[in-house]
Amino acid sequence: MGNTVGDGKEKETLSLLTSTQMVFREVLDKLGFKSEMFDLLSEPMKSLIVRIPVRMDDGSTKIFTGYRAQHNDALGPTIGGIRFHPRVCEDDIKSLAIWMSLKCGIAGLPFGGGKGGVLCNPRTMSMGELERLSRGYVRAISQIVGPTKDIPAPDIYTNAQIMAWMLDEYSKLKQYGSSAFITGKPLVLGGSEGRDIAGALGAAICIEEAAEKQGIRLKGARVIIQGFGNAGGFIAKFLHEAGADIIGISDVYGALYEPDGLNIEYLLKRRDSFGTISTLFDGVITNEELLEQDCDILIPAAVSNQITAQNAHAIKARIVAEVANGPTTIKATRILTERGIFLVPDVLTGAGGVIVSYFEWVQNKQGYYWGREEILDKLREKIVQSFNTVYDLSQSRNINMRLAACMTGIQKMAEASLYRGWV
Repeated sequence: MGNTVGDGKEKETLSLLTSTQMVFREVLDKLGFKSEMFDLLSEPMKSLIVRIPVRMDDGSTKIFTGYRAQHNDALGPTIGGIRFHPRVCEDDIKSLAIWMSLKCGIAGLPFGGGKGGVLCNPRTMSMGELERLSRGYVRAISQIVGPTKDIPAPDIYTNAQIMAWMLDEYSKLKQYGSSAFITGKPLVLGGSEGRDIAGALGAAICIEEAAEKQGIRLKGARVIIQGFGNAGGFIAKFLHEAGADIIGISDVYGALYEPDGLNIEYLLKRRDSFGTISTLFDGVITNEELLEQDCDILIPAAVSNQITAQNAHAIKARIVAEVANGPTTIKATRILTERGIFLVPDVLTGAGGVIVSYFEWVQNKQGYYWGREEILDKLREKIVQSFNTVYDLSQSRNINMRLAACMTGIQKMAEASLYRGWV
């Protein structure tokens, strides 16, 4: 979902929440729901802002701001990640909770969307400070979360260790063990096999399906990936192993481009923990230049608003598969569609993580755990089914994949809200 609109040149930059609401209004109108449904679904049903005092290593106390939003629980408890990031804000957390509802709806999961975050810079914090912040955040939101209320998970700059601290703190507060409270945990604490690669693998499976629908053989396909962090790096690995030629990758400092294909194994070994690699090479081009190189598949896997009305006409890919949140603006989506470029939207490619979080929650509740191969087989089945549901709707109604994905994601949630008598 892009967040910039305007006449002629894009001049007006909208908030993530506003652009999300614009899409919801269009989708609910096409589905035939009354305006009251938009009023219900355009904002989270519950949003909490908390202040978290943390004792720092130097003896001072720093006050952090945290958020948790729960979009809609008509289908079941909400679920969604917690991010530690220096640019966290309330509206973005609300928007991401809404997007999580869409991902759950697309994948057919019995959840609504949730999202949380803390405004901080984890790169500058010690492990002790991160642990105290993690535990403080759980204490602050403990009354509104739980395995039948709202299930947290990892997101940007949080990981299995942080989930373990949060699980331990929650267990102390409730005075009983509850592994189903949180997902993305270490395996020894009830985590699921495959959770570490679920997001990237889900996106790679979507890209495989898109290539097949567009008549592109993945073996030998020329792929450009903007972003070489956790998601972009794993996707590069998966597609390279499938025979694709990764001809371009980038990080925050620049991009590497080689028409004959890059040595992905070498680059993955040399990048740092934040996905930085371009600083080791000469002849680096800009991220903007990379997006406009000729390729079969372009994968924006970095940040939002990368494909806009200004550069959409210069995109030379047959498929654009979004992995970042909102890398393509509303107007750019229109331009790409008019040019016949097949767009795979972020709410579809990004469903892998929440699908395996669902598997983890189920395993925790039943006390029986599946092996890695079974998990990945179940993930593939869910992703392929979700992709085909969205694709078939886009073809039958002659609409783009973004609109079809949103219609799929909203439908059951809106119907459940009607049955409950909420509108």
